[in-house]
Amino acid sequence: MSCTSVSSFTTSLFVPSKCLSLPNQKRRLIQCSLGGTVVEPKATAASEPLLLNAVRGQDVERPPVWLMRQAGRYMKSYQVICEKYPSFRERSENVDLVVEISLQPWNVFQPDGVILFSDILTPLSGMNIPFDIVKGKGPIIFDPIATAGDVDQVREFSPEESVPYVGEALTILQKEVDNKAAVLGFVGAPFTLASYVVEGGSSKNFTKIKRLAFSQPKVLHSLLQIFATSMTKYIRYQADNGAQAVQIFDSWATELSPVDFEEFSLPYLKQIVDAVKQTHPDLPLILYASGSGGLLERLALTGVDVVSLDWTVDMAEGRRRLGHDIAVQGNVDPGVLFGSKEFITNRIHDTVTKAGKGKHILNLGHGIKVGTPEENVAHFFEVAKAISFDP
Repeated sequence: MSCTSVSSFTTSLFVPSKCLSLPNQKRRLIQCSLGGTVVEPKATAASEPLLLNAVRGQDVERPPVWLMRQAGRYMKSYQVICEKYPSFRERSENVDLVVEISLQPWNVFQPDGVILFSDILTPLSGMNIPFDIVKGKGPIIFDPIATAGDVDQVREFSPEESVPYVGEALTILQKEVDNKAAVLGFVGAPFTLASYVVEGGSSKNFTKIKRLAFSQPKVLHSLLQIFATSMTKYIRYQADNGAQAVQIFDSWATELSPVDFEEFSLPYLKQIVDAVKQTHPDLPLILYASGSGGLLERLALTGVDVVSLDWTVDMAEGRRRLGHDIAVQGNVDPGVLFGSKEFITNRIHDTVTKAGKGKHILNLGHGIKVGTPEENVAHFFEVAKAISFDP
């Protein structure tokens, strides 16, 4: 992306640190090819967070920005908490810790979205599916589901009873952030949750869930229906307690062929979206599925407000395939944050240019990686928050 210097400017909170050491006459606006300028962010009179305005197609001065897994293992402050509380479940099921970890990136980078620190598997214990998340191994399902009898033992999820700490944490987060950013909740999609509980954890080949799908489809459909009903309740619960948008993660749906996606994932995603929109019509719903290039048009059929693209999809191509009626999120490669600051800047500008003005949330195309330099994350936010569209 080509940029040219056009005029001097005064420093602001989001000016890259290197600029602060330059003489005033060398502090410049940057005219970018997307038709905007890097300027001091303007105060907005809108009462709604920027992210919500962007999703709803309102005029915004820049794309909102947050990062998936932004309260992650790359932050030194998070490592300190991990040393004191080594169990992931303890960290994610304690109100005070959830709030503290969720606010860590907010306190440092001021993203436009503050996402709840949790896990998509958090509801499982309340559904009579014992599990744990073990360091170095990931999720472990103690009694994987394999039969109709196993499915009969699964309970519908009651978030009020099983995860009251989630509602408490979201309420606190909304008060702390105070509409300066959107508070984001999230849930797992039915097929992805079913994959974990049938496979017994993470999987490389997904042979167990596919064996169930193709040899006993009624059994799998029964399980998927329980998850669909339960996640609908969970999204409503999160919204009622402070979440201003909710992201649905269908991480493993892209292991399905398009025809199988249409049978085992799409109907349940659509059911969730339709049901939530009946009670919470203004709640933005975001859908993310990694490796979804072959399914983009089908993801849009779910009725979500935002499709989050992974980095293997060209943003301009994704826009064309999805159409401009639906918002997009993404999609910088998380590996870019290991590059030079100039490289990071160029990739941000490239992504924003291809996404165009409006209905775009700038994000990574996947969760941020362990070991990502915090100074590069700071640079990502500085550059992103300095972009400005022409009026």
